[in-house]
Amino acid sequence: MTAAPCEVWFYHLERSPLEAVLPELLEKTLGRGWKALVRGGDPRRMEALDQHLWTWREDSFLPHGLASEPMAERQPVLLTAEDGNPNAGDALFLIDGAEPGDLAGVSRCILLFDGRDDQALAMARGRWSVFKKAGHPVSYWRQGAERGWEKQA
Repeated sequence: MTAAPCEVWFYHLERSPLEAVLPELLEKTLGRGWKALVRGGDPRRMEALDQHLWTWREDSFLPHGLASEPMAERQPVLLTAEDGNPNAGDALFLIDGAEPGDLAGVSRCILLFDGRDDQALAMARGRWSVFKKAGHPVSYWRQGAERGWEKQA
């Protein structure tokens, strides 16, 4: 029996920056009992995001670490600029145009992109076609008038 293909969700950021959206999505992921892997393209960006996640909200604790740190494989949320899935994340978050790599073992891939950036929009459109042709169930989420998300496709 083969595993179900990884779902791929596209999050179109229009009203809030990644730094506001990502922590909330990570909290929801942990609330499901899942581990998360956040992949970006630049190690310095991941280090800055690491610092942000420690202080993003006073009344919240979001356990996480960098892939370059000891015991990275034990982190419920792991930040990396490399391929692979060292913490066996159930959810893979792709930011800043990072490549998805091998999705084996991943239940959901979440691609977050800035809707005000033409290059990011073009990349997301291209990836939508690639994932759909590969047989992945794809969904498109857009920020609503209120801070919530509305499924568009």
